[in-house]
Amino acid sequence: MGRWILSLLLACCLVPAPAFAGQPLKAVASFSILGDMVQNIGGDRVELAVLVGPNSDTHVYEPTPTDAKTLAGADLVFMNGLGFEGWMTRLAKSSGAKGKIIVASQGVKTRTMIDKEEGGKKITDPHAWQDLSNGKLYVANIEKALSQADPAGEEIYKANAQAYLKKIEDMDAWVKAEFAKIPQKERRIITSHDAFGYFGQAYGVTLLAPVGYSTEAEPSAKAIGALIRQIKKEKIKALFVENITDPRMMERIAQETGTKVGGSLFSDALSASDGPASTYLDMFSNNVAKIARAMAPDL
Repeated sequence: MGRWILSLLLACCLVPAPAFAGQPLKAVASFSILGDMVQNIGGDRVELAVLVGPNSDTHVYEPTPTDAKTLAGADLVFMNGLGFEGWMTRLAKSSGAKGKIIVASQGVKTRTMIDKEEGGKKITDPHAWQDLSNGKLYVANIEKALSQADPAGEEIYKANAQAYLKKIEDMDAWVKAEFAKIPQKERRIITSHDAFGYFGQAYGVTLLAPVGYSTEAEPSAKAIGALIRQIKKEKIKALFVENITDPRMMERIAQETGTKVGGSLFSDALSASDGPASTYLDMFSNNVAKIARAMAPDL
């Protein structure tokens, strides 16, 4: 009997401990918007690190040695994918990361866009989170990854995800109701870079931008001139700067066209915690309120 008990104890020692095991899962999110989603679902069962923080530009981000160390110690790494974090594959390889990498945009019906920096080449638009119905897919992918890594917390993750999905659905209904008040011909604005394609497609807004999908390149004088002529011809009412871009170019366009600057939008990054867009849903509330106000017919 003693030998049998000893064998059983040894066998138990060989069974892997649950990922949680009294300690939170160590998760990394590539940028602030995705990090907020992970935190909403993971709650206090997840110890989260975000690589590209608030008001920072993921397109041009340069990883640090600290980022490599953070990735190396992670159980799960969440990234957007679709070419958004061009530096992530290199970082994961150099860090020797062993944690599972989850592409949160998996399952999204992608749209293509014209890369203005590559001679009109068609590429995949990575900004899928700008459509709240895609945000629901992100939530499903995050919940699944957390539940698989930490089975003991599965019911908690599912409950958190369901509560969060209800908030996303409510926000989606509000956005559609706000834009339904505005005639289709008035739903046209200018943004700093081409980050709102999914947003425009989902909510019936035409958005133009002097810069392509990445903030890294500078538009040519010819491109800016063409945009200025289009603004005047189509009598577009408002343009917006973004929290991750230099506002000077947009201010110049506003001066030359007489178009009003409608304020700052949040596209690829959240605001600081004390700002108007410190969460994914607050970002939508901020952006939609400003866009709808700018597009509203003159009374």
